[in-house]
Amino acid sequence: MMRTCLAFSLSFALALACGAASAQAHDEDVDKVNGSITAESGQTYGDLSTVNGSIRIESSARTGDADTVNGSIQAFDNVSTGGLTTVNGSIRVGTQARIADGIETVNGSIFVDRGGDIAKGVETVNGAIGLVDTDLGAGIETVNGDITVGIGSHVHGGIHVEKPGPSWFSMHKNKPPRIIIGPNAQVDGPLVFEREVVLYVHTTAKVGSITGAKAIPFSTDTAPGNR
Repeated sequence: MMRTCLAFSLSFALALACGAASAQAHDEDVDKVNGSITAESGQTYGDLSTVNGSIRIESSARTGDADTVNGSIQAFDNVSTGGLTTVNGSIRVGTQARIADGIETVNGSIFVDRGGDIAKGVETVNGAIGLVDTDLGAGIETVNGDITVGIGSHVHGGIHVEKPGPSWFSMHKNKPPRIIIGPNAQVDGPLVFEREVVLYVHTTAKVGSITGAKAIPFSTDTAPGNR
């Protein structure tokens, strides 16, 4: 996963720097090297791409993929988009969103609010992942991030927490990520942990096989330590 993210950042930045002029020929695409992008409410766009800047997708806008390298992505309620990808920035999605691909960041968090429908998976390296009443078409992957599969969410794939490389351990305090599977949530695939984690599973949740951790059951609205 980390190799894929790094390859994306390099190739994406190079493509934009060398091909921005030709990309502007596509009327519905918005393509920049430096600067933020706003997809206005209720409007339809093609792909949204920038290197140094944030992307804002207002309520009920329709877009293709939204990609940046250095910047956050914020999608408001009732949007319909392709994949959402950044390298250095967070991604926040409002209610009732339809994402036709996956969501990925390297250094930043991901949050999807109620009613989200994501066709593929969600990935971070250094950043928390939070889903609330969201349907996820594939799995969740991270290295150092906390994960909350919140109330009523359904992950049609597993959860994979990768082992950090030795350089990360030498630079950071080894704090185990918190993995929370909330009330009435469901994770269909295996939960595989290659590093120490603290795993909380609500008594009403359904999960697949667990490798590398022992589930701590809870029956309150929030996991222990979150109240």
